[in-house]
Amino acid sequence: MSAAGTKTFAAVDLGASSGRVMTGRVGPDTLHLTEAHRFPNRPVHLPEGLRWDILGLYGGVLDGLRAAGPVDSLGIDSWAVDYGLLAADGSLLGNPVHYRDRRTEGAPERVWATVPPDDLYRATGIQYAPFNTLYQLVAARGTPQLAAARHLLLIPDLITYWLTGERGTELTNASTTQLIDPRTGDWNRALADRLGIDLALFAPLRRPGDPAGMLLPAVQERTGLSEPVPVTAVGSHDTASAVAAVPAARGERFAYLCTGTWSLAGLELDAPVTTGASRAANFTNELGIDGTVRFLRNIMGLWLLQECMRTWDLADVTPLLSEAARIPALRYVVDAAAPEFLAPGDMPGRIVAACRAAGGPVPRSPGEITRCVLDSLALAHRQAVREAQRLADREADVVHLVGGGARNALLCQLTADACGMPVVAGPAEAAALGNVLVQARAHGLPGDLASTRELIARTQRLTRYEPSGDPTVWEAAARRTEEARPLPA
Repeated sequence: MSAAGTKTFAAVDLGASSGRVMTGRVGPDTLHLTEAHRFPNRPVHLPEGLRWDILGLYGGVLDGLRAAGPVDSLGIDSWAVDYGLLAADGSLLGNPVHYRDRRTEGAPERVWATVPPDDLYRATGIQYAPFNTLYQLVAARGTPQLAAARHLLLIPDLITYWLTGERGTELTNASTTQLIDPRTGDWNRALADRLGIDLALFAPLRRPGDPAGMLLPAVQERTGLSEPVPVTAVGSHDTASAVAAVPAARGERFAYLCTGTWSLAGLELDAPVTTGASRAANFTNELGIDGTVRFLRNIMGLWLLQECMRTWDLADVTPLLSEAARIPALRYVVDAAAPEFLAPGDMPGRIVAACRAAGGPVPRSPGEITRCVLDSLALAHRQAVREAQRLADREADVVHLVGGGARNALLCQLTADACGMPVVAGPAEAAALGNVLVQARAHGLPGDLASTRELIARTQRLTRYEPSGDPTVWEAAARRTEEARPLPA
């Protein structure tokens, strides 16, 4: 199956716009990742709202496993917060609702009427976002699907269930539901009781590295895998897997940026930060590999540019980046965390409207709008990295930028300029690498988290960007956006 001293693992990595199955060959000094199969993730607008095509995704996973061939194990990661509901017999009760669906409008206020925002944050450490699983469940109260449900599985756990027939709830993803106590790593039962949420819907918790079952015979037949294949729980929230793949040196003081549809910016800590100041800054405490805490802020990310390109009907970003690079920095800036950018739709129009409302210059061309997006993201990265250090009382000397944004040299350089510290970009496939390495550790590869990061640093292509330009320009722009940003409820 693999060369002597190495093993091969399949990483199922489901993103908001596409899914892929990657194979990773891992040994003491070997880490080689190959894409076996990539498939689109196209949400569907139905009369009742925005839904995930979960059956199409599952079909893509099966096709990917067939393309991957024999492996020693497989693991699954995806985006967070969304879930599928199952009947008593295990059948799916409708397509999972997309987190960008509008059904949670008004749900946070209903929650806060019972549990004030300060109490909720102290109990869970999770930032306010209208699509958190907690609010989704409150919004679903009284629906036929929730009334009929006997099981609830988060997206990667649902795929695992269909592959193995075994139910579990992986902890890093469960921590995003806003129902986990980040200090204990267990359900916050007192909070769930106050809000009338039945935790019995959730399957038992699993931790990264735990066994998650074996492929069912019917799945083996469908994928052409003749030998039994174990499924291993990984950091099933893709950000948890991506942070595990940050190629930091042992003892290095680093901040991280996981870039893709979202930008997740923050620090890796040993304990959560649940102060009032942290809540006011809208930082979250999600659980990571080996008992770590991902203290971070969610920023809208390259979703802004992806939606613009969809509106423009463009597939190649290269000409846009070339044009954007010729435009002076910070001529056009918006708050990349603003809620008006969350929903799909006319993103260029909303960006133009936000610039006009702020009283500044208004971008007109696609290149100008692209520059606005990248400058605004770099500025948001700066603000999040600086605030994370202040709130956690932890300094950073370097920013590790992983994920798809590592391929965007302009964004990487702007982020270094904005943060005023070096940016080390790569690996771009961080979530898949983190997924593979957690499996490798569970199946005999020795070493701690620092050792696996050293392996990534030795074997993956990394690019270092040094800060340049006038830092006072970024400071002035930061003051403008901070003054305009409202505090969370």
